[in-house]
Amino acid sequence: MTTSSLFNDRRALVLGGGVSSGNAWLLGVVAGLAAAGLDVTTADLIVGTSAGSTAAAMITSATPAELYDATISAVVPATPPVNRISGAVSDQLSRTQRIIDSSDGISEMRRRMGAAAIELDNAEGGVGSARWRGVVERRLPSQEWPEQRILLTAVDAHTGEPVAFDCDSGVDLADAVAASCAGGPAYRIGDRQYIDGGYRANADNADLAAGCGRVLVLSPFGGATRVPLNWHVDLASQIDELRRQGSRVETIFPEGEGLKAFGGNAMDLSARPPAARAGYAQGQRAAQGLTDFWS
Repeated sequence: MTTSSLFNDRRALVLGGGVSSGNAWLLGVVAGLAAAGLDVTTADLIVGTSAGSTAAAMITSATPAELYDATISAVVPATPPVNRISGAVSDQLSRTQRIIDSSDGISEMRRRMGAAAIELDNAEGGVGSARWRGVVERRLPSQEWPEQRILLTAVDAHTGEPVAFDCDSGVDLADAVAASCAGGPAYRIGDRQYIDGGYRANADNADLAAGCGRVLVLSPFGGATRVPLNWHVDLASQIDELRRQGSRVETIFPEGEGLKAFGGNAMDLSARPPAARAGYAQGQRAAQGLTDFWS
């Protein structure tokens, strides 16, 4: 088999960030695709960012149907769950957007985001990481890394360097997922602290699928970016580069009812069932058009 044919045979599934509703939408899309006969969980590589990292860990340890049924039947708790967002979501977005707007590029932005997140973690005495890990553990069907290759993105809060955790990183799966989802205070693993993988480049990090002949991107935020386009780290730029390198790339973005299901607060757990249902319907519709591409 030639190098070219090896390249063309590898399939990558990219699961983008999108907080709580986005995670439910991702699970719905994957289940809808599977119900229509297209199982994308068999990808040679799965890249997960933030909510997508949770989805990546979930779909490699439970069936899409099981995850979907659990999502649409979940009871919304009377009290808000623990999360790693410090303060109101709108306040967090404002704080981080100021850092983005005053940064000269992606590297400076990551360093400054990391420093700000370390301050937040230190302000709560470092106890938040343990609580957050417990929440993440309860969400995962398995605590073991899957046999297939998955990459879970994060950023080293001390250096601003991008990180992609895998089974060889010496990090527990729950810790890798928790770090990738650390959108507020930094998350501690040993003597290091990490922030959300969405700050690595964008909410999808599709560039990590380089070398795969077929790349399917499920993007809850529809490829939107908060950073300047001239930084060239947005999803569209990454897809252009993948295609220049020879990859075939397809995307699924929320549409119609899927967009409505996200509502005004993507952290609202009551939005998860409608987001999952919308994703499921969209996955069923998309399956036929993707069969030749994926198979």
